[in-house]
Amino acid sequence: MGDTKIEWTEKSWNPVTGCTLISPGCKNCYAKKMANRLKGRYGYPEENDGFTPGTVHEDKLNEPLSWKKSRRIFVCSMGDLFHKDVSLFAIESVFQIMRNCPQHTFMLLTKRPDNMITSVLNVEVSKNGKIPKNILIGVTAENQEQWDWRTKFLGLLSGITTFVSVEPMLEEVNAGDNIQFVDWVICGAETGPGARYMRPEWALDLKEQCKAAGVPFFMKQMSEKKAIPPYLQCREFPK
Repeated sequence: MGDTKIEWTEKSWNPVTGCTLISPGCKNCYAKKMANRLKGRYGYPEENDGFTPGTVHEDKLNEPLSWKKSRRIFVCSMGDLFHKDVSLFAIESVFQIMRNCPQHTFMLLTKRPDNMITSVLNVEVSKNGKIPKNILIGVTAENQEQWDWRTKFLGLLSGITTFVSVEPMLEEVNAGDNIQFVDWVICGAETGPGARYMRPEWALDLKEQCKAAGVPFFMKQMSEKKAIPPYLQCREFPK
């Protein structure tokens, strides 16, 4: 479960798994499908397939401590660490490991920024004073509604590198004033059975908005397994 094919990261780390559908981007959730395929294997309990929110995998918690080489690590790719059913103890345990691994860059992605703010600011910041520089916090924004609502919470994370994953991109997105809260944008079409189509001009428009705002842009993939056209070939990372 450590290696990943996700282009913008190098490792996935899943000490906590599980989630529930919350917005249109969840319709064809890859993590839920994968958890069902892995039911009864790789530490997933047979009774809940590992996708019950707040499922903690104690055997995975210390994994980053053994990775000596610096890596970009996607935290909880098989769930949402800030789901309401994830205990504060579990969140604190994950953050403690990240604090103990300054050689790595950890990337947390959530669809629940309101819960994230409560957890990060009220628990982590109040306990330790600030979030370590090696932790990036992001939100998923698959459409205009979610961009407008979720990205505004990133403005509350002063001094933290933030990012937005516009994947799956389901419609054209106007970044608006909230782009000022964002340090990095990832964009990609939905893939797999039943994937909804992303028009290339939507991605190009977002790329141009990022360029104008000085925000690094990472184009992940197009619809229908098509090659990324030259005008969209951009894979930048935050500094």
